[in-house]
Amino acid sequence: MKRTRGDEQGARRERPRSEVEESRRDRRSPPPLAGEGREGGKAPQAPPREVRLYGLNACLAAFAKRPEALRKVYLTEARIPALKPVLAWCVKHRLGYRIVEEADLDKLTASRHHEGVCFDLLRAPPVDLARWLATLPPKPAPSLLLWLDGVGNPHNLGALLRSAAHFGVDGVIVPADAGLDVSGAAARVAEGAAEVVPLVQAASASDALTALHSRGYALAATVPRDGVSLYATPLPQRLVLVFGAEGEGMSAALIEAADLRLTIPGSGAIESLNVAASVAVLLGECWRQSQASHIR
Repeated sequence: MKRTRGDEQGARRERPRSEVEESRRDRRSPPPLAGEGREGGKAPQAPPREVRLYGLNACLAAFAKRPEALRKVYLTEARIPALKPVLAWCVKHRLGYRIVEEADLDKLTASRHHEGVCFDLLRAPPVDLARWLATLPPKPAPSLLLWLDGVGNPHNLGALLRSAAHFGVDGVIVPADAGLDVSGAAARVAEGAAEVVPLVQAASASDALTALHSRGYALAATVPRDGVSLYATPLPQRLVLVFGAEGEGMSAALIEAADLRLTIPGSGAIESLNVAASVAVLLGECWRQSQASHIR
């Protein structure tokens, strides 16, 4: 790796070189930061206040929405043209960036899917359910939410966030004690959607249900069997779709509290789709029905 321009700009300000020229000096590797991968093992946890983000679209989306959260940038030389605005921000705000090799990014991210860029940035603050609900359009305006009960796989989370952004979901509700967060892997799979669809924490499931019902939302549990067919059911305009973890499914209490239970019909060759695929199918049908209602 090479030294950061942020590390050298004070000492070498008298030398009028461009930021790219300065960044190309000295290929010595720096010591790993907290949360960086090390050869032979998994990447340690990032500091609680920071997250290590990677993937070009994920990083650009985070920078576009929260540039002030940026703390450090690692990129390959090939990514310099695509990240010029980010590098200019780093220079202006005295933030470090480093031009690195692909192998270095493999270690920093503990992944080969970094796409030539990695950001260290502050985590977005938790979103409180009650305050967030107050920002949404009141009933009877259409609104679509997701509720994840036990879903924890980062790739599934990233994929369903991407579907949620595509189909205009207002937000994704998760239990506050589940520890579910948008990791670097989830953000990369989401391709920028993690900055579009908020992840909202619910401290109490019963309080969340009360708040949602009071604002005119119906709750639909997605179940592999014994539900009504998705394609034969008119869906409410204000709807919360609840999805459970694969294998365990959602809690019995949430199923019991649901206003309707939906099943995706299929061949029966397998019991069900994985959660990310189920989300995409359900949201696609919600979109189709909403568009059809506009036409009528």
